[in-house]
Amino acid sequence: MSGTNQRIDPKRLWDSLMSMAEIGATPKGGVKRLTLTEVDKAGRQRFSAWCEALGLTVRVDAIGNMFARREGRDPSRKPVLLGSHLDSQPSGGKFDGALGVIAGLEVMRTLHDLNIQTEAPIELVNWTDEEGSRFGHSLMGSGAWAGIYSLEKVYGLKDVEGVSVSDALDSIGYKGSHPAAPFPADAYFELHIEQGPILEREGKQIGVVTGAQAQVWYDATVIGQDSHAGTTPPSARRDALVAAARIIERVDTLMRERGEDGRGTVGQLHVLPNSRNVVPGEVRFSVEFRHPDDAQIEGLAATFPAEAKALVEATGCSLQLEELFRIPAQPFDPSCVDLVRQGAARLGYSTREIVSGAGHDAVYVARHVPTAMIFTPCKDGLSHNEAESILPEEAAAGCQVLFEAVVARANRAL
Repeated sequence: MSGTNQRIDPKRLWDSLMSMAEIGATPKGGVKRLTLTEVDKAGRQRFSAWCEALGLTVRVDAIGNMFARREGRDPSRKPVLLGSHLDSQPSGGKFDGALGVIAGLEVMRTLHDLNIQTEAPIELVNWTDEEGSRFGHSLMGSGAWAGIYSLEKVYGLKDVEGVSVSDALDSIGYKGSHPAAPFPADAYFELHIEQGPILEREGKQIGVVTGAQAQVWYDATVIGQDSHAGTTPPSARRDALVAAARIIERVDTLMRERGEDGRGTVGQLHVLPNSRNVVPGEVRFSVEFRHPDDAQIEGLAATFPAEAKALVEATGCSLQLEELFRIPAQPFDPSCVDLVRQGAARLGYSTREIVSGAGHDAVYVARHVPTAMIFTPCKDGLSHNEAESILPEEAAAGCQVLFEAVVARANRAL
């Protein structure tokens, strides 16, 4: 590593990552820090204590997003933001989201150690409920902040036990007094594990993320007829699971027709009545498509519903298909992306330009603030899994590039 004498502390970064991983630790080595639970509260409190120990001012907005501010030399300048999220999947890994928050903390600690005051203020963000695993709405905190979702709508979302987001925020004491709304900011940088295999396969140390894929998500319900598995002949069957299987096969085909950039997934499947000797009468499932090219997603959104309907009706069943949302491809800010590229080059790290296959808070923040992301490799490309793993030197490399980009932006000539 070359190019700068301002170094983050790799051991402190790793130790802090492991300390955060103790909160919600699972027997298989992952974490379960579902959003707005007591476990999430414990993670937030540890994060807040670390920030306050550095003299950072922590504020919380109405959806629970946390902002830890370090003042700059010029109070008139807009802050540079960095961060990610601390919530996890039910059987999540130690690094998804947490790497970006804890690396941001290490950037703040390094500035403190070296007694560096940047020209612009810097704010470290912990976004609420990026994962969407409890209330079924991913990117909730950044989406409410960015005005994608109304606070009223988000507050009304409920988990499987009927607890609303509003009540959950109240119960852990994180319904803040600041508005959940965009404020003037100069830039946003987010470090994240890739959550895919490309960097590791190619032996690259840093992913320079140029943008995020377009997406369209659906909820599908196939209605057939429950009937006895032993007495119902083929001609009398209206098997909802067979109909659903034909759609699932079509989703996979549509993905593969688009080559290595194609993504098509059915990740949830509920079969009713879910009895081994009953022909299924109803199946509910999710469908999503992703692609870097808006035109591909728009084309799928135009043709898939009719294709799916025809496949289902051929089995004597009916289909209810609801489009949940459609997100256009989100390019990141070229000048911010270039700071990531330049930082990695100064440090001598190997890089690859990459489009994010996952949705991240950065995608919604980018609608209001110039944004870039940095990816680190993760073992076997595995994420949303307790076995998720990165090496200490990979975390350190990503954090050092984050430091370079954030400080360069905060000190840029206006």
